[in-house]
Amino acid sequence: MTEITDHLAQIFERVARAAKRAKRSPNSVTIVAIGKQQPASAIAEAQLSGVAHFGESYVQEALPKIAALADVPITWHFVGKMQANKTRQVAETFDWVHTVDRLKIAERLSEQRSPFAKPLNVLIQVNQGGEPQKSGARTDDVAALARAIGSLPRLALRGLMTLPPQSGTPARWFAELAALRARLESDGIALDSLSMGMSGDFEDAIAAGATHVRIGTAIFGSRGA
Repeated sequence: MTEITDHLAQIFERVARAAKRAKRSPNSVTIVAIGKQQPASAIAEAQLSGVAHFGESYVQEALPKIAALADVPITWHFVGKMQANKTRQVAETFDWVHTVDRLKIAERLSEQRSPFAKPLNVLIQVNQGGEPQKSGARTDDVAALARAIGSLPRLALRGLMTLPPQSGTPARWFAELAALRARLESDGIALDSLSMGMSGDFEDAIAAGATHVRIGTAIFGSRGA
């Protein structure tokens, strides 16, 4: 058993236990393995160990790995800061984008997505604490942004994403994001996904309703190692 395989066995068990405590099916939680600074060989090993979804933060780092693993059944998630000059590569290459935070980015992704490809699944990143150093839409702006994205032809708005603020506990912010999703759904905006929780707090995120947990170091070890 390799280190990655061993780590994943532990993660699968922890996800299953957290889901059971929350009275949820483990299948309702998607593990997105974050391959930042990891080689394609490590991603291939994790895929063979049972992970189907992988996340990347930097387009230029991701593209060679995606090309090298083109024959491997992987769903690719872009989880990094969305820059306008990178939207074409993201729209052409990825299956999911977790970090849409403004309409301009969403419009570019829609325009640049091939009409022959499936719609690009997108999540709105929410800057819950209004932190100036972080990307993300203000909580009060999410409803209007969601309605605008919902009208774009080559995008499928799936839900919300957060990187919780430093203040307070992650569990508090996860609960607030879940409540925001519920409010939007009650207003007629259909959302089925919550991307929240990372290596150190994914069990709290699952308790709050996370559908996607983004786990890197707990799977692969220290970055660059």
